[in-house]
Amino acid sequence: MRAKPHSRETDRLRLLESYAILDTGEEVEFTEVTELAAAICEAPIALISFVAADRQWFKARHGFDCVQTDLDRSICAHAVEQGAFLEVPDLLDDPRTVDNPLAHGDDPMRFYAGALLVADGELPLGTLCVLDRKPRRLSDLQRQALQVLAGQVMRQLKLRRANDELEILRREADHRVKNSLQTVVSLTRMQRNAEPSSEAQAALRVVEQRIASVTALHEQMHQGGMGSAVALADFLASVSHLLDGTMPRHVSCSVSVENVTVSAGQASALVICVNEFVANAIKHAFVGRERGAITIEGRYLDRGAYQLICRDDGIGMPEDDGAASGGLGMRAIRACVAQLRGAMRQERANPGTRLQIDFPLNGEGLG
Repeated sequence: MRAKPHSRETDRLRLLESYAILDTGEEVEFTEVTELAAAICEAPIALISFVAADRQWFKARHGFDCVQTDLDRSICAHAVEQGAFLEVPDLLDDPRTVDNPLAHGDDPMRFYAGALLVADGELPLGTLCVLDRKPRRLSDLQRQALQVLAGQVMRQLKLRRANDELEILRREADHRVKNSLQTVVSLTRMQRNAEPSSEAQAALRVVEQRIASVTALHEQMHQGGMGSAVALADFLASVSHLLDGTMPRHVSCSVSVENVTVSAGQASALVICVNEFVANAIKHAFVGRERGAITIEGRYLDRGAYQLICRDDGIGMPEDDGAASGGLGMRAIRACVAQLRGAMRQERANPGTRLQIDFPLNGEGLG
């Protein structure tokens, strides 16, 4: 006999859909529950079964090959209908299951016990059930254990749903933050283009660079769910692309670094160093030049360290500004190098200026 739909079937199916569990792949935490249920109940078969509108689908199976069955074969649907723990000592001796195809054929089932999958105050979604090929009964301890395990399944489902909801919120917040940062960059660029003073233009260009770099860092941190891990090569490439839009037309910037994963704090410190070097180079290195080039290079060192080199091919920065130890730009770079627990060296090159930063990838400092 096919079970009747639950008295609140529409609400129940809507709730089941909200968990987004149907037709998902195998997961060890659910498979282990069926294995444990089978062992405790001394049953050859255990299933995590969800009763949908036109089928019952098994999230996890132990000792059973089918991924799903139609509702004519569903004993779990009877448990869902009555809204309580269901135990059928002999399927051939119960009017609800006597004609069930599972109780007949080459490998007939004779026993069923199912604990409802239901969260507090919610409707039943299915069961954690065990089946056997001989008539029998569960002990009180086995019955209690099956119900406890069913509760564990529901806690896993609720945690999955909460994580999915948090991910949706995170993506929405990420989208809003990124749009806000991009808007600020655009407004700053518009203000710079409208500013008649060359000094004001230079100051706004630096502000634009810094905001653009923060935008790139935010994007890298949230791309593909990376969290606090940042791929340095991709990040610096994004920063370079954003800097291209703020540079004078006769100045180019290129990035060539060996990739490594760094923390968000390390990425933030490194981008400040790059920003300050680029800003000072634009301000000082290419005065009177028809063209100029800035390069950012990175490579692994021994003992888990990394080296970042910023250089330009200009005339060099004057000692009384960003290149000086007391200049604002250099103070920012020194503070960031200290945050990285690294070491730095700035020197005049032939041509231009060269800044070298060595830092440990594990953040423990250079020995």
